[in-house]
Amino acid sequence: MARSMVLGNGNIMVCLDKFGQVRDFYFPYVGQENHIGPNQVHKIGVFVDGIMSWIDNGEWNIDLKYKRNSMVSKMEALNERAKISIETSDIVYNEKNIFLRKVILTNKDQKTRNIKIFLNQQFKIGDTNHADTAYFSSTIESIIHYKGRRVFLTGGLLDNKPFDDYSIGFCGIEGKEGTWKDAEDGNLSKNSIEHGVVDSVISWGKDIPGNNSVTLYYWVAVGETYKEVCGLLEYIFGKTPEHLIESTTNFWQAWLNQVPISFEGLSEKAKNLFYDSLLVMRAHTDDRGGILASADSGNVQYGGDTYGYIWPRDACFTAWSFDMAGFYDDSKKFYIFISDVLTEEGYVLHKYQPDHSLGSSWHPWVKDGKRQLAIQEDETAILLVGLWEHYIRARDLEFIESIYNIFIKKAADFIIRYRDMHTGLPLLSYDLWEEKYTVSPFTASVVYGGLMAAGNFAKTLGKEDDCAKFYSEAEILRKSIMIYLWDEEGKYFFKLVGDKLEKDVNLDASSFYGPFRFGVVSADDPRMKEGFKILQSRLGRGISIGGFARYESDTYCHVPGDSTGNPWVITSLWFIQYKIATAVSIIELKKIASDIEWVVKFAKSGMLSEQLNPYTGEFLSAMPLVWSHAEFVHTVIEYNKKIKSFNNSKI
Repeated sequence: MARSMVLGNGNIMVCLDKFGQVRDFYFPYVGQENHIGPNQVHKIGVFVDGIMSWIDNGEWNIDLKYKRNSMVSKMEALNERAKISIETSDIVYNEKNIFLRKVILTNKDQKTRNIKIFLNQQFKIGDTNHADTAYFSSTIESIIHYKGRRVFLTGGLLDNKPFDDYSIGFCGIEGKEGTWKDAEDGNLSKNSIEHGVVDSVISWGKDIPGNNSVTLYYWVAVGETYKEVCGLLEYIFGKTPEHLIESTTNFWQAWLNQVPISFEGLSEKAKNLFYDSLLVMRAHTDDRGGILASADSGNVQYGGDTYGYIWPRDACFTAWSFDMAGFYDDSKKFYIFISDVLTEEGYVLHKYQPDHSLGSSWHPWVKDGKRQLAIQEDETAILLVGLWEHYIRARDLEFIESIYNIFIKKAADFIIRYRDMHTGLPLLSYDLWEEKYTVSPFTASVVYGGLMAAGNFAKTLGKEDDCAKFYSEAEILRKSIMIYLWDEEGKYFFKLVGDKLEKDVNLDASSFYGPFRFGVVSADDPRMKEGFKILQSRLGRGISIGGFARYESDTYCHVPGDSTGNPWVITSLWFIQYKIATAVSIIELKKIASDIEWVVKFAKSGMLSEQLNPYTGEFLSAMPLVWSHAEFVHTVIEYNKKIKSFNNSKI
């Protein structure tokens, strides 16, 4: 199930589903150690007139989105049958590890009614389904869930009073669905402790006059010890929950206000999605530098795995967008992370976890009895490109000097060594789609861009020999790309696949984007313009909603029908970026604005997915996908820059 809201502070991350229920709770890293299992959810229910209404029972009309320009979720839920509404404001406190929810419960009836609200906690602490303990502490009037050095304290206040009912029990074992079932008669058994696979429920009851509301605050504080979470509880009481919400709201609004950008020609929805995208990117960024691809644990793929890792390429595109928006500290942490995981040979591996350990992989080191280097070379090369984009904005020369030998030179020397001496092209590696062991125009172009960036760094630091070497190798590669990977007759770039380097004639969006983005061929080169027309026609074939597939005959998350593949948000934005680069008038940019609005149309609660159903526009695969949001930010900033250049030329 897709995630409709993400909240985080760099140490914890909380994801909500479309009902506003907590589905993921990561700690102490963003994206590592999810303490809610795949079949678990923190349920919300209201008991009134003898009937329990869980918020996911189909009766509720729900609107969930970010509060304007802040990492605060706002939910409005209405149950017309029960004549009840719930409004919530949720935060992850930006300074400490506290998830806090403000709930306004409204009696929509004309008469006074006794209404009870139930909040359920289902934890799978440490990503394992055994040996959890939950108990009620009468000392602090809270429920404690713990295992080892992971402790969760749950509580709240209504009229300055803690919850007035609770229970704890088994969840999903021994024939027990969960303690939440105990709530369905409106009363809880007050069982005060259980261990194993357990859940807990707390509730408040209140007589609410007709057309009146009550406000309660609910929180989950997390730490490594009981003492630590008790300290967080004291902090909540000392500062007050309302202050924490207000402070967090103000912090994120101030954070976003740093971005100097206008939105001329774009809608208010596009503006909101731009800011929401930055918030999604930041929520997925760990304080130790990792940038997660997606925290959507419900998106289970091959091998039962998820997108909950740091792919160096995806993360670098996000860091690049952070730099374009002026958030240099976030991107700098990422490059520190990367310099730590770079191998002694000078390359990065498939993907990583936020604690810098190696992530899972399906790329073999031996295939058909032959050894191979199980890497995606573009993931190494793009780091040099991204780091240069960071430097030209942040101008942090001391940082660049500190990592020149251990990262920049080491990576550049590797990509020089890792090439075919006869063609001058890179040796085989997995493509950016992680499918084919190939020589691709995208990878070759990124390697070219990486060598140019390394040359720029060497020139900046006065390292003349390195500078000459990197520039020279880059030019050799550029010529090789045009000789071996450009099809003059077909007007497109193609891949070379396998030991015999057979042509793959299926058009690929990345094979066009790479040479354009990384400077192998200028955007206004006649060959690129002609190739773009062909690409639009063939990669948009059969897609009724608009947008473009990543390559022809793509079967990943395939939807039956005549389309060449599902439209990807990333590739569709790449094409918009090319249009921006080649636009020569304000009139052209106004047309491009409608393309940007196309992306906005398919955002849901401020979230962008990886792919879309080519016929309905329904989201497919991971949501949110951070790379999609990063490309949207990149696109809007480039659009804004181009429109400013046209406006300035009139002066």
